[in-house]
Amino acid sequence: MKKLLLTLAAASLLAACGKKEEPAPVAAPAAPAASAPAPEAAVLKVAIDPTYEPFTFKTADGKPTGFDVDIATALCEQMKRKCEFVEQVWDSMIPGLNAKKYDVIISSMSITDDRLKEVDFTDKYYNTPSRIVLKKSVKFTDAASIKGKKIGVLKGSTQEKYAMGDLKPAGVVVNSYEAQDQVYLDIKSGRLDGTVADFMEVTGGFLSKPEGTNYTLVGPDLKDPKYFGYGAGIALRKGEDKLKGELNEAIKAIRANGSYKTLNDKYFAKYNIDVYGE
Repeated sequence: MKKLLLTLAAASLLAACGKKEEPAPVAAPAAPAASAPAPEAAVLKVAIDPTYEPFTFKTADGKPTGFDVDIATALCEQMKRKCEFVEQVWDSMIPGLNAKKYDVIISSMSITDDRLKEVDFTDKYYNTPSRIVLKKSVKFTDAASIKGKKIGVLKGSTQEKYAMGDLKPAGVVVNSYEAQDQVYLDIKSGRLDGTVADFMEVTGGFLSKPEGTNYTLVGPDLKDPKYFGYGAGIALRKGEDKLKGELNEAIKAIRANGSYKTLNDKYFAKYNIDVYGE
């Protein structure tokens, strides 16, 4: 019996020594940490008056477009900002800016001495003259030659300032409107004999259309700085020196990298003009 027990114990010991150990389970590799989302671009609120084709107007589906809108978008891209457009009636533009309803005005606003008393401006981003537009049947030599004629102008504009300063004293009837497209509606209906407007705007927004067939540009280019200033710039609140510097650098950059020329040609190549001007 004792021998049998010894034999069984030895067999058990051999079995235990020959048993394979199971490998420890390998831990699954840790999932890579999710990358942090890229920060959203800071918004730049841009005021526009979308009644000023081809600079600022709306597509058929109501989307803002035009040279000013495209310039603003190009500048925002250069600055790594996101443009958000805010529609504003023209003569309320500067009060709205100073009330902080938006950050800048990019809507063909001329840099004038009077406006510089209220707001600051960047360097110009374009500079085109203004012109008088009249019915082809009207004979024009100077302001006195259109005494009694009715001229429509945009309220609060440099063209209104010129009309009040030079045309009204000569006996021209000057009517001011909240939007330039309202001027064209009254010309079309026969309530007005003409307008004073930016050369490119009135060419692209009126004269090149069927309703402008019987009207023409008269007189010389209008660009006296006391009325028309020093070109169109970006208006911003006084003291926004950092933003002003960024915008000026962005204007230089899009002029240098060809973006400006692309947009100029998109809207004005058919007129063979560089609206940046002198």
